[in-house]
Formats: sequence, C-alpha cells, structure tokens
Amino acid sequence: MNTGDTAWLLVSAALVMFMTPGLALFYGGMVRRKNILGTIVQSFIIIGLISVEWALVGYSMAFGPDHGGIIGDLSWFALSGVGLAPFKDYAATVPHQAFMIYQMMFAVITPALITGAFAERFKFSTFLVFTLLWALLVYNPVAHWVWGIGGWIRNLGALDFAGGTVVHITSGVSALAAALVVGKRKGFGIENMAPHNLPMTVTGAAILWFGWFGFNAGSALAAGELSTSAFVATHLAAAAATLSWVFAEWVHRSKPTVLGAASGCVAGLVAITPASGFVQPMAAIVIGVAAGVVCYSAVMLKGRLGYDDSLDVVGVHCVGGSLGALATGLFATTVVNAGGANGLLYGNPKLLAVQALAVAVSLVYSFAVSYGLLKFLDKTMGLRVGDENESLGLDLTQHGEAGYNW
Repeated sequence: MNTGDTAWLLVSAALVMFMTPGLALFYGGMVRRKNILGTIVQSFIIIGLISVEWALVGYSMAFGPDHGGIIGDLSWFALSGVGLAPFKDYAATVPHQAFMIYQMMFAVITPALITGAFAERFKFSTFLVFTLLWALLVYNPVAHWVWGIGGWIRNLGALDFAGGTVVHITSGVSALAAALVVGKRKGFGIENMAPHNLPMTVTGAAILWFGWFGFNAGSALAAGELSTSAFVATHLAAAAATLSWVFAEWVHRSKPTVLGAASGCVAGLVAITPASGFVQPMAAIVIGVAAGVVCYSAVMLKGRLGYDDSLDVVGVHCVGGSLGALATGLFATTVVNAGGANGLLYGNPKLLAVQALAVAVSLVYSFAVSYGLLKFLDKTMGLRVGDENESLGLDLTQHGEAGYNW
C-alpha cells in the first residue's frame, strides 16, 4: 500500500463529490427562479440516494466478480469483502474501500447530469424512483462492461480513462430519451425561460472545472506521471473549449456570452474525460477546440429539432462524450500511458473502430432502457407535475419552499 496514492485518491474522491453540488449550482442558475430549489435538490438528494445504492449493490454489480462479461455478481453485497487491504485487480496500492468510494462519486454525478433535460417539470417522487432504477439498469451494467474485470467492452480493448462512455454518453443520451418522453415545458417557445442567475451558473461551472481534476487525474489511481499528464490534458482541453465555444458563438450570434463561456468549459471537460489519460497536451487542445465548436453547434441544432432539453445535456454530454471517445481512438498513444494503446494517428486504426463500437453500444443501450423505463413510470406514477403546479413552480408545489423571499 502506498500512502501517497491513497491520499491522492481520497482527495480525488472528495473533488468528484464536490462536483455534484457544483452541478446543482450550474443547473440551478439556468432555470427560472421559481424552480431553483427543485433543480438544486435533485442533484443534492442523489448524493444520498446513489451513495446508499452503491454501497448495497451498485459497486458489486459494476466491479464485482464477472458473469459473462455483462454484470458483476452480488458477492460484494453491502460491501462484504470490500475491506482496507488493496484489491490488486483494480488498484494495487490503495485500500479497496478507497477505490470503492472513489467510484461511488462517479455513480453519484452521472444520473444528476440527466436532470438538466427535464428541469422545471418532473415530479419529485417519480424522479427518485427513476434515478434508482436507472442506476441499476443502465449505469451499473455499462460501468461493468467498460471498467469491470471481465467486462466485454473492456475485453475488446476500448479505452475510457474517466467516463466518456460510462458517464457522459449514458447520461447524455438518457437525457434525450427524457426530453422526448416528458415533453416540452409549458409555454416553451412562447414564455421567457432565460436563466435567472448566471453568476450562480458560472460559479457552478468553476466548481466543476476544479472538481474535474479529481475526476480525470484521480482516475490514474496513483500520484505520479500519469495523474500529472491527465491533469494537464484536462485543463488545456477545458481552456481551449471555453475559447472555441465563445468564438463560435461570437461569429454566429454577434455576441460572446457568459453562459457560452461556462458551457464551453464543461464541453471541453466532457470531451477530454475518456482521453485524458492517453493523449499528449497538444492533442488535448485539439480535442477542446473541437468540443467547443461541435457542442455549440449541437446545442443550436436543438431548436431546429424541436425537443426541450432544458439545460443542454444532450448537446454537451452526449455529443461531447461521443466526440471524446472517438478522439481517443485518434490521439491515444502509449507514450503517455503504456497500459493504453496507440490510436489511428499512431498507426493503429483498430482502436478507432473499437471506440466507435463502444460509443454505438452505449448510445443504443442507454437510450432504449431509459426510454422504456420512462414510459413505464409515466404509465404507473406519472412523470410530470400538473399544469397549475408547473406554472407556480416546483419550489412551492413540490417542496413547500421558496429559493428567494423577495
């Protein structure tokens, strides 16, 4: 056991945990003031809900002993056998529980990302059931496929350093399913639905940027060269995407916006996530530039397609995660990570093909299960609040509180 690696992983776990409250602020500032608490509490309550789920069954399903490359069994139910000695198959220099708690924070933030798609109209009771079932049916299996020992996508050689497929594609495409099934907000396209507090959104974006160093650099699972490389790649991609989104918006709409800068940094962070432990610094900048332009274009396309993804989860996370996973197939190099693979630009076109397969499978499976789950819950519990409650706002009607008393 290495105390330096353990300290770094625990700090990284804390950084990733802090991302979920950061996401709450990021999303909270973008909704109307009558829905700020209803939006914030969705992220905050997930910390409690998924943490308990992960300790009971989630960790065992995602990382436990493999069954057919599809799922882990429940031999680690309630953390049975998950002790303080290292488990060498995942992280040989830190306590097994350190690895478990680090992965817990990934499981927490992933369903929280989806909430931006159905903001301002989803019943809180149904939201809790959906989140729990989604973790069991989507996140845990895909995490096992990609990261678990014996997972079939892992066995194909697909690379996902910190969650491009597992976190961002699953949540992003599930957000698309949610937007389609839940339907548009009352007054969408007619009423003013502009963000009510952009300083809050920028603060949330800054917290996400800060926490993302734990997300990506922490995924090295050790303090050393690889964590340093991932840290540098993460920052450069975020910086480049902030610039490219703002300049794309400036050219397209004649004004550079604060919301654009905040959205751009998140798009860059999303896109570099799968690649961060496999690419060199200049490749990270290229990925960031591409993410800013491509994700901005995807968000602009939303209006033409006509679905109401309230806070642009699809354009940033689904598109950005897919872009990053494919870019890993281009720019990955064993110069950065000997445990990875070379991509197309380093003479190995097979990696790009495997990455494309992983993206396609994650998209199709996550969308299909999420769509079916939402349809089922709509029939049994109902997804939306009533029109009157939606007009009054979720803060008062779902929680009996107001975010502002003036």
